[in-house]
Amino acid sequence: PDSQPGDNGPPATLSLWDAVSIIVGIVVGVSIFKVPGLIFANVSSPLEGLVAWGLGAVVAVCGALTYAELATLHRRTGGEYVYLSRAYGPCLGFLFGWAQLTGVFSGSIGTMAYVFADYAIVLFDWEASTGVGLALFSVLLLTTLHILGVKTSTTVQNVLTLSKLIGLVMLLAVGLLAGSNESLTTEMPAGGGGFGLAMVFILYAYGGWNDAAMVSAEIHDSKRNVPKSLLIGIGLISCIYLLINLAYLQGLGFAAIRESGTPATDVIANSKLLSPAIRGWSVQAIAVLVMLSALGAVHGLIFTGSRLYAALGSDHGLFEKLGHWHPKLGSPVWSLGAQAALTSLLIVTVGTETGRGCVDAVVTTIGRDPVPWENFGGGFDTLLAATAPVFWSFFLLSGSTVFVFRLRQPEADRPFRTPLYPVVPLVFMLSCVYMIYSSVSYAGDLALLALIPLAAGVPIYLLSSHATHSTS
Repeated sequence: PDSQPGDNGPPATLSLWDAVSIIVGIVVGVSIFKVPGLIFANVSSPLEGLVAWGLGAVVAVCGALTYAELATLHRRTGGEYVYLSRAYGPCLGFLFGWAQLTGVFSGSIGTMAYVFADYAIVLFDWEASTGVGLALFSVLLLTTLHILGVKTSTTVQNVLTLSKLIGLVMLLAVGLLAGSNESLTTEMPAGGGGFGLAMVFILYAYGGWNDAAMVSAEIHDSKRNVPKSLLIGIGLISCIYLLINLAYLQGLGFAAIRESGTPATDVIANSKLLSPAIRGWSVQAIAVLVMLSALGAVHGLIFTGSRLYAALGSDHGLFEKLGHWHPKLGSPVWSLGAQAALTSLLIVTVGTETGRGCVDAVVTTIGRDPVPWENFGGGFDTLLAATAPVFWSFFLLSGSTVFVFRLRQPEADRPFRTPLYPVVPLVFMLSCVYMIYSSVSYAGDLALLALIPLAAGVPIYLLSSHATHSTS
């Protein structure tokens, strides 16, 4: 049965703004500060690039409309874990949760933690060797705030998201006021990857909105506020992305942004509206903005991920502890602790030379070549490249459950029905198929690395099922 407020599940204490804040905090991470140059390098004009960002928003809206029906049909914490378990059986739901815990979700948290650490090192001129410690500190600190309760964690999330939005508005003002007056129809040869590769980067930049479904049972008046939060969140994100990219184009020009790996910093540094002293200070402010953005993503991922593992623990005997909520604090303490432990292990393993050496030793033992760490931009980017095909495959399966439930439960109470069904969910699913193909092409043999923990989940599920039946 669904966990409703007042049962063993969490109470519905999240407001509409809390839910929107989680979505914006997770999605608007660091991509907007890194990938615009790569996107515009693969299109032939500024207008084509902006259209690509708009198409990314359309795909995200299609996904949100699909998930809104699923979240209001199954009003229980856990998101995709619940949908997959009920549509295709508990084994697939378990493997989804297991994959998130051992790689996908924990890896995303670790990546954002390292981004925070990297910018802190640059800002304060610290030694590069402090990166691991800073990344661990951010994860453990934010996990502790979550353990203290929902009220504390949502307050922190709202502050981080609001700070991020204020910083983005300032960046937007500087870029738009720079006024390069370059035509949006300026033509230049597109990069080798073309429009398709640009869409890959854009869909990654929009990724994370679905995580709000994992806390749907905690959203007050979820029948109305879950769809609203998804659509408002994606609408706000889409506006942010389009306006910030327009500011980049105005502040740098099409040719310059195609060559820029740090467009936000370059817009500030090249602004003639600011004095040299203010430009120097502003570049530091951008570093703080990226740090806040990364922390907001870490915080939101910790919040939603712990709810997924709590749902998994409530159903599987071997992980029963994960399903326990603290009676006074109202937080899934064991779930948060397990997530922090796995993320910390990944930070140390994938983010250090010693840890990478251990991974290479395991890989070569099973007859594969050592992991090409530097080919994918470093440790955590390599981990994300390896787990991306698994992520998009589960995303595809989750979207398909809307068809399963329409066929299996045609008369069920659906407070929200996906409009233009079946076109909208099909558009979303086709985008997932495209991303699976693209991520496998990008990762190559590295994709096999993610299959190791996923395959290990099968015997663990069998053990857990045995433990569940033994205690029932």
